[in-house]
Amino acid sequence: MTSETGAETPPRRAGWTGAAARAIELWALAGGALLLGVVAINAASVIGGVFGAPVPGDFELTEMGVAVAAFAFLPWCQLTGANVTADIFTARASRAWTARFALAAAVVALFFALLLLWRMWAGMLDQREYDYMTAILSVPVWWAFPPILVSLALLAVAALVSLVEAAPVAAGRAPGAGSGPA
Repeated sequence: MTSETGAETPPRRAGWTGAAARAIELWALAGGALLLGVVAINAASVIGGVFGAPVPGDFELTEMGVAVAAFAFLPWCQLTGANVTADIFTARASRAWTARFALAAAVVALFFALLLLWRMWAGMLDQREYDYMTAILSVPVWWAFPPILVSLALLAVAALVSLVEAAPVAAGRAPGAGSGPA
């Protein structure tokens, strides 16, 4: 669906898909706020460096903050279809075939989200067990893992929403037709 300006408008979601979309949107906004905080720390460190007082551990905070923020954007990218795609293959495809590709992509995204969630959980447990800390600030590295795990869980939810929305179109039905209340 396109608006009067020609821009693609997001689908209206209700029920659990609407609640999931709102949570994912808020999570992405929190990732953006975190990224702005990282920029502020770097700016303060550069300005402080001019006067001989850079922010200690700015590299460590940047590393952790950018990692958490990048993962926070993944569910939003999945939900809005903003991931990298090869449109050259779908430019002349019918709506049903495009939906079939979207359905396959959602299945792959769901699989990888669950795989990454599982392995990142194991990684967090290892980081906690080994008590690995950053060099300057002595911040436990595992502290970055819980928000990343939330992001991966939301990515799985976003992939599930994508799957549910693409399935009727891929099967040749109108979206929401015969699926009952959402």
